Amino acid sequence: MKEMDNKDNLEAELKNEQVEKGNIKEQTIEENWQEAEKLEDEEFETVNEEQVSKVQEENAKLYNEVEVLKDRLLRISAEYDNFRKRTAKEKEGIYSDACTDVLKNMLPVLDNLERAVSVEGNLDDLKKGIDMTLRQFKDSLKKLNVEEISTEEGFDPNYHNAVMHMVDENYGKNEIVEVFQKGYKRENKVIRYSMVKVAN
Repeated sequence: MKEMDNKDNLEAELKNEQVEKGNIKEQTIEENWQEAEKLEDEEFETVNEEQVSKVQEENAKLYNEVEVLKDRLLRISAEYDNFRKRTAKEKEGIYSDACTDVLKNMLPVLDNLERAVSVEGNLDDLKKGIDMTLRQFKDSLKKLNVEEISTEEGFDPNYHNAVMHMVDENYGKNEIVEVFQKGYKRENKVIRYSMVKVAN
């Protein structure tokens, strides 16, 4: 029995020692934990201050870049607006100049027609005057690079407008039989399509 009691006492003492050692270990762990937290907080504050200053510097740089880009955008917008206005004025000027050039070539023809109306004479003289005026008008068109659209090569939908069609074995396929109204073009641009009658 005594041996059992001694054994129980020894076990109890061992348990108490282990508990005391555990408390000491727990205290040491807790102290170490608290010290680690303090060190981490100090390190975080140091790192946090460094990061805050870096972020502030970055923000300042980005703000400056944004301001520069805003200024550039405003300048480009103003330049574009000026360009648009200048281009509109130039277009108006080009159209006005083109009309002036055309009219300069046409006014002499008008002068001659007015003279022909006011002059008295026989039919042959009048016909001769009209021929001369017509020649002058054609010369004016030639100066403006305007030419008559040919109808000799057959019907071409790019240059001719067929208003009538006929079937006749005496004519070839798509041959132009009659021209109702002459067409004109300037370089590759059609001013007026030839109005024609087409066979087959």
